[in-house]
Amino acid sequence: MCRNIRMLFNFDPPVTDDEIHAAALQFVRKISGFNKPSKANEEAFQQAIDEIAQTSAKLLAALETNAAPRNREEEAARLRARSALRFQS
Repeated sequence: MCRNIRMLFNFDPPVTDDEIHAAALQFVRKISGFNKPSKANEEAFQQAIDEIAQTSAKLLAALETNAAPRNREEEAARLRARSALRFQS
């Protein structure tokens, strides 16, 4: 799917509304095929982003786990290392 959409559950500190909105934006861009919608589609595009962000926030608030929260910095470092291996020349 879209590599820019990251897992948002079970992090310390918790996910922010901006991160949820960014993921929703990436999702809508992916499924619509538009990076930026035309004026005719702008309202529907924004409404979809808002609805997906709201639903995602509800989902994240409802999820439960016994696992310890992941550290954002450690997770980012792990993903950068994986990316460096993947794209080394």
